[in-house]
Order: sequence, then structure tokens, then C-alpha cells
Amino acid sequence: MTERKVLQPSDEHPITVRRTGGRVVIRRGDAVVVDTRDALTLQEASYPAVQYVPRKDVELSLLERSQHTTYCPFKGDAAYFSLPDVPNAVWSYEAPYPAVAEIQDHLAFYPQHVDVEVLEVDAA
Repeated sequence: MTERKVLQPSDEHPITVRRTGGRVVIRRGDAVVVDTRDALTLQEASYPAVQYVPRKDVELSLLERSQHTTYCPFKGDAAYFSLPDVPNAVWSYEAPYPAVAEIQDHLAFYPQHVDVEVLEVDAA
């Protein structure tokens, strides 16, 4: 078996993870799949930012684990989940590499399959 390359974020390929700081609501049609104030924003190089939402705030009954997996040399192995009408629409790094350890126990959704709203923090 070939050993997988493990890469570290760098100036050439930066990765940052920060608290989103607002409320994130994810819908598929009329169904609310996620409603959280604990999302993380992962920004990787020049790719669009991705919202990683805590598993505890996901309506897991709407997801079904698939057999699909992928590998990222910066983040590790990704497991996938399907929505009722969309295969592999959701992914999770269940044992992420240390550089992105914060995304453990979080899920991310392909934005072309769901509506992702990032709302401002309520004024106090």
C-alpha cells in the first residue's frame, strides 16, 4: 500500500479555522437541516470559505452515511453522507489532522445542494 502524503498549511497553501460568530441555518427545500451558533469557517487557500457545523446541531435523521470517501493531504480522510435526494452532499473529517483539529465532530455541506445562511449576531 502506498503511504499517503501529509501536508502542513503554509504561506503557499494557508488554512485557517475560526468561529463564524453568527447564526448559521442550512436548509434543503423546506427542511431545516442545521441551526447553530457554533459554526466554524474554514478558509483554505483561494477556495471559497466553508461552514463546518457541529454534529450536535444537525438534524441527523435527514442524513444517511454513504460508502464514499475522499482524502485531503491537509485535512485527512473525509466520510460522506447523503441527503434523501442528493448523494454525498455532506462530508466530515472524523479524525482530522492536527492543523485542523477544530473541525472534528463537525459536518460541511456542498452549497449547491442546500441553502446556507450566515446571519449576523443578535444585537445585545
